Amino acid sequence: MKKVFAGIRLRRLREEQRLTQAALARALGLSTTYVNQLEHDQRPLTQTVVDKIREMFGTSIPLDEDAEARLAGELRDALAEIGDGVAQAEIRQLATTMPMLGRAVLNLHRRYRQTLEKSEALAAGLEQRGQSMTALMPHEEVRNFFYDRRNHIAELDEAAEHLFQRHGLSAGNMERDLERVLAEVHGIAIRHHDGADHRRFDRASRVLILPANRSPGQQAFQMATQLAFLSVGARLDELTRAGNFTGPEARALARIGLANYFAGALVLPYSLFLASAEELNYDIDLLGRRFGVGFETVCHRLSTLQRPRSQGVPFFFVRVDRAGNISKRQSATDFHFSRGGGTCPLWNVYEAFANPGRILTQVARMPDDRTYLWVARTVSHRSGGWGAPGKDFAIGLGCDIRHAHRLVYSKGLDLTDPSAATPIGGGCRVCERASCPQRAFPAIGRPLAVDENRSRFEPYAAAGLDTPPAPSYRP
Repeated sequence: MKKVFAGIRLRRLREEQRLTQAALARALGLSTTYVNQLEHDQRPLTQTVVDKIREMFGTSIPLDEDAEARLAGELRDALAEIGDGVAQAEIRQLATTMPMLGRAVLNLHRRYRQTLEKSEALAAGLEQRGQSMTALMPHEEVRNFFYDRRNHIAELDEAAEHLFQRHGLSAGNMERDLERVLAEVHGIAIRHHDGADHRRFDRASRVLILPANRSPGQQAFQMATQLAFLSVGARLDELTRAGNFTGPEARALARIGLANYFAGALVLPYSLFLASAEELNYDIDLLGRRFGVGFETVCHRLSTLQRPRSQGVPFFFVRVDRAGNISKRQSATDFHFSRGGGTCPLWNVYEAFANPGRILTQVARMPDDRTYLWVARTVSHRSGGWGAPGKDFAIGLGCDIRHAHRLVYSKGLDLTDPSAATPIGGGCRVCERASCPQRAFPAIGRPLAVDENRSRFEPYAAAGLDTPPAPSYRP
């Protein structure tokens, strides 16, 4: 564990417990001088002290590098948009030593954006049509709900494993087992219909209608989703209420999202799936064949394996379309997905569309010098026959470079040479890279280098960029 200085957090804990330094020192079996040095960041906080605090007070001072990096990334985007030019070292210090203040800054920035959007909506006359832009959209609320929980819902994982064991289900052949459970436990019959393109449950007849053209794994997932509403409906309600959603649409979407999470946890039960992932070095295709599901389902499940003391590789998961829209984004760790609009064209997730069905790998480095291994591949969804519209996406699965050696996809890649990594960013408007040839917009808060006597290869170059002058040619 790296050295962590958390004096402010320790002092806040002491004040919450209404203890003096001497009293806290006695409770922890430490000297008053040592506690004083911890609080003034003259000594790093050790895991031993953290364990003693947890044992004595039933709470903890988190030493979470990923959470700090995630907070730092969000602060970097927020402050870049405002254009205050805060140094990265100061941002990291704020995220490390005063995370509550950092989150307060993010809340203020969120309110600033809402106010700005409202004024823009008023100027455009949108208010006349009854449209409001002052709040998050329902689907954004649900994304943030899962994002804030690092895409891991422990209660549903445990409930799914318990149901899997209680009914003697078999991984990789779930559709028959789930059809049996629905019939025997809930009195529900399954009907496969050629004309159906989605799951539909008829409560009156107790019939679950499923599309006939879906794979066995997709059929199992849809049955498991319906089983979630029937077997853990009360728990879904509790989790939805705890989310403090602002309206009925967000609550309904969250409940469906939680049911889908349960379905993934049932079809790919935590302990069994994690053991297989480690055994197969996180080979997505081999995991899909073993559990009878598709590429996207495996990737999504891999991004949820964060059970305490039984963690998998902390992944980030994205699904994007050809236009660059991110329709799914989940993170078990610190990778910060830009909320300011747009992502990076140098990211291999977009290159995947030019290589359909082929797995691409990329070692990528963010502006803060954190480096990641990304795996990307396209997936297609078709619901009908000839002429019926379909959906094409690129799936991205990434992890911090320190975990890359555990993945089969790291074979043949240079994980140690920083210059071998592709420099990417969270979006042109917030990216700090001064000389990117793919930049689509100027960086917010950075003055442009404008010189009519000199051309540049990179668009919207920032002022102060040290670029050698173009060579002069003489006849």
